[in-house]
Amino acid sequence: MKRLFTLVLFFFCLGITGRIVACQCPVTVMSLQECEKYEVIFRGKVVSVTLCNNKPGEAFMEVLELYKGNAEHKFKILFNCSEDCFYEFKPGEEWIIYSRYKQVNTALMDYCSRSRRYFNNPKQDYYTATSGNDYEDEIKFLREKLGLHRLIENKQNQDYSRNSLPNSTQSVVILLVSIAALLLFYFIFSRYLK
Repeated sequence: MKRLFTLVLFFFCLGITGRIVACQCPVTVMSLQECEKYEVIFRGKVVSVTLCNNKPGEAFMEVLELYKGNAEHKFKILFNCSEDCFYEFKPGEEWIIYSRYKQVNTALMDYCSRSRRYFNNPKQDYYTATSGNDYEDEIKFLREKLGLHRLIENKQNQDYSRNSLPNSTQSVVILLVSIAALLLFYFIFSRYLK
């Protein structure tokens, strides 16, 4: 009985430590070489969050400063809530995002990226211990080494009639014009091509 208890306790502890280790990421140093790993880097503010419902969660962000890549003023971040480790975004938070594109103007978060949240109280910033620098130093590095990039303007097509079905009057006119064109073609074909 004592061996069974020891064995169960061993596997229980192994299970707990396995989960803790799963959320640990390698420590990285802020450098241009580290920035090369990512396609898009920006500082943004979370506008809204849609939680996971059997699909990736979505955080919509307002891009404040773009350091690398292309992005519009509004940018969507996808994150996986079904894993043990994932970023939790809340509206109003400010983040520095390091990511790779999933689609145009959409990125997929990797838990072990350098992405980090801003804390009002620097003593609460646990990212400082893992990244080796505080939030302000990271922004300063990104501005100096990568520079500020222009955001892509959202040029939505103002022609709202494209790809829309005609109303009933337009349908009747199109039908009548089509019948008239067929009759004209039949008349020309039967008269001149006998």
